[in-house]
Amino acid sequence: MGVDSGKALSLNPTLHSATLHSIHSVISFLQTKGVHQKDLGRIFGMCPKILTSNIKADLIPVFNFLSDNLNVPESGFRRVINKCPRLLVSSVRDQLKPALIYLQRLGFKDMKSLAYQDPVLLVSSVEKTLIPKLKYLVSLGFSKEDAVNMVLRCPCIFTFSVENNFKPKFEYFEREMKGELEELKEFPQYFAFSLEKRIKPRHLEIVKHGVNVPLPLMLKSTDEEFSDLLKAK
Repeated sequence: MGVDSGKALSLNPTLHSATLHSIHSVISFLQTKGVHQKDLGRIFGMCPKILTSNIKADLIPVFNFLSDNLNVPESGFRRVINKCPRLLVSSVRDQLKPALIYLQRLGFKDMKSLAYQDPVLLVSSVEKTLIPKLKYLVSLGFSKEDAVNMVLRCPCIFTFSVENNFKPKFEYFEREMKGELEELKEFPQYFAFSLEKRIKPRHLEIVKHGVNVPLPLMLKSTDEEFSDLLKAK
């Protein structure tokens, strides 16, 4: 299946005592849910704990959750699991439902989008990850309502590291770009772009040409479009 056995055993020592029959049962079960043989190497490589999961107690509840709470049809199971294999090792009661309830309270309404595009939010700790990141945005000067709207517009914000993403990008935006909070409120996707490969080079080119370019246009344009933009200015 293409799984690094050494890594898998280090991440899931219980594999040492697992029987081939139990492992095969898990594989067969996942295949009945639409997961393809070619998917298994990546899925088990990321989450070897799945191999020793209890089908009735661990796996079936997750698929029921996807179906009942996120309205994912059986034909969509494979896509969701491939997007976020960690779903299969997450407790529905202790992790998935609490995360879903929190996200719904914030204003997440599109369950299809949550399932297919941002399922990693469901395996994120509400107390240790989601709430602290929202609080960090508020600490930058945004109102809580603005911070929530930013996350709703760009859910991937919840997946970014405060130390490695938010802080350096916000410092550059504030100190070098002399940007206003309103710009980030309107374009939270700023945090999704690479600081070194996109934000800095584009900003330095704008400074060099002495022009003003709206943040979305500065970052979303292709290299050719950006070049033409500078020439036109």
